[in-house]
Amino acid sequence: MMATRRVPLVLLACGSFNPITNQHMRLFELARDHMHSTGQYEVVGGIVSPVSDGYGKQGLVLAKHRIAMAKLALRSSNWVTVDEWESQQPDWTETVVTMRYHYERIQKEYEPSAGTLRDSRGHNKNVSSPSPRLKLLCGADFLNTFKIPGLWLDDHVEDLVGRFGLVCVSRGSLQPERAVHESDTLYRHRRNIFLVREWMRNETSATEVRRALRRGLSVKYLIPDSVIEYIEEHDLYTEDSERRNEGVALRPLVKQAHQPVNSLND
Repeated sequence: MMATRRVPLVLLACGSFNPITNQHMRLFELARDHMHSTGQYEVVGGIVSPVSDGYGKQGLVLAKHRIAMAKLALRSSNWVTVDEWESQQPDWTETVVTMRYHYERIQKEYEPSAGTLRDSRGHNKNVSSPSPRLKLLCGADFLNTFKIPGLWLDDHVEDLVGRFGLVCVSRGSLQPERAVHESDTLYRHRRNIFLVREWMRNETSATEVRRALRRGLSVKYLIPDSVIEYIEEHDLYTEDSERRNEGVALRPLVKQAHQPVNSLND
């Protein structure tokens, strides 16, 4: 008989991380617990991948600052790391392109360890060593982005959901199940979409953190102390910084404006 191990799984989170919050990091812990509970996967790593400055979002501070803050915040984690590749690209990088890059890198670094496993009768069994998988970690609101005209290409959605898969953490009143139900594409790949419920409500958002910082209000316990110190040292998130990219269209909408996009109903 062939004994199979759990599939090694790496979780990738893409986004602005402007700044990274305790909730961002909490998503990784929730997702790992859930994927372990399926009995199919063993989460072996997590990656935080901040977008590049080319994203064009209003109030987006320079990538070098967002990278530095994320690294400070994740010093306490022994399995989640910050990757700079996406942030260093001159233009905004599609999420699926970032996933392809990391998947190829992970496969190259992976070295299968063949071996034997002794069963209860003392007999040796061959142990298969599955190659690692990569899934996108996101919040429940991410599924609603598939409804935005011009934001996603058909083949990107297929690759993202069909080839890789999503681990989606639901917060508050958002209903990711409805988003899956209403999209033919998502429904077709529903077995590759893992929905995780956050029962301990935490509505912290980077937008609200920036607003509090602009107003001189405390953000202690919303983001790590080391990140607060970095923000103060570099004078980030001021009224001036919030006007950065003001009036600029998001790069995804500009970059893909003349390409065929996906339809929620195919």
